[in-house]
Amino acid sequence: MEQIQQWVLDNPLLWNIVKFMGLVTLILFIIQYLRRQLKKNIPNVSIRYKSQKGIEIIGYLLLIIISITYFTGTIKDFTIILGLFTAGLAFTLQELILSIAGSIYIFLVKVYKPGDRIEINGIKGDVIDVDSIYTTMMEIGQWVSSDNYSGRIVKLSNAFVFKGPVYNYSRDFPFIWDEFNLPIRYGSDIELAKSIVIKIASEALAEFAINSKSQWEEVVTKYYIEDAQVDPTLAITLTDNWIQFNLRYIVDFKKRRITKHILNDQIRKEFENTNGKIILASTTLELIKIPELKIDIRHQKPT
Repeated sequence: MEQIQQWVLDNPLLWNIVKFMGLVTLILFIIQYLRRQLKKNIPNVSIRYKSQKGIEIIGYLLLIIISITYFTGTIKDFTIILGLFTAGLAFTLQELILSIAGSIYIFLVKVYKPGDRIEINGIKGDVIDVDSIYTTMMEIGQWVSSDNYSGRIVKLSNAFVFKGPVYNYSRDFPFIWDEFNLPIRYGSDIELAKSIVIKIASEALAEFAINSKSQWEEVVTKYYIEDAQVDPTLAITLTDNWIQFNLRYIVDFKKRRITKHILNDQIRKEFENTNGKIILASTTLELIKIPELKIDIRHQKPT
């Protein structure tokens, strides 16, 4: 054992590597210790999460700085060795390095954060965690209709923030526009139908319209974008088969499905209470009248 210790001490390069590994281990231990302490002592989930991620990023940056500067001046031609090593590492671990760079970009630029609903690389879901390599999402859609959870948890590389668009449903403006069509049969009381749809939409969506106006004003001020209508609007189109009502409205991004259900259900009930003045159209064929068929059967005598 003494010979090994003496051999290590007599070899400066090996001794420096041993000390470096010990320093790295100490820093990693401190990072984990601070994360555990923050988890115990900070009750607020959002503040605790951001504090833990901040400690993690600071620790990794410290490790990078120490790795670059530790051997400077003590190993001959260290810069050449470091350059070759870095080039090889960057080539073999380019996806990993890009993921780490992506996590720093996400954190600094605030592309998205836990709790946001996003769509990235064709995958839509709610962000539940962002670490140094992966973004974890609770998936929405796929075989499940509308904006419902599928039950799958998806881990996506942070490198994808550099490879394509990131759709954020909740950043700056946590509302989205939605719409649906109502086919009204020709001959119905169109003015009555219009008043019913607008009345129901205005009452059911009043809270969304009020809450979204101030936030939309901030978006218009912050970005180069035109002002938009946040109150419900109704457009009418004449088709070959029916009069089409198109109701467009603004809604909380997490309440899109239930809001559409409430609107459709209330409109249906009001239409049914008009005693036939308003009838919803469909593509079902309706046979109005069967023409009378006259068959004249004459008996002929055999010759």
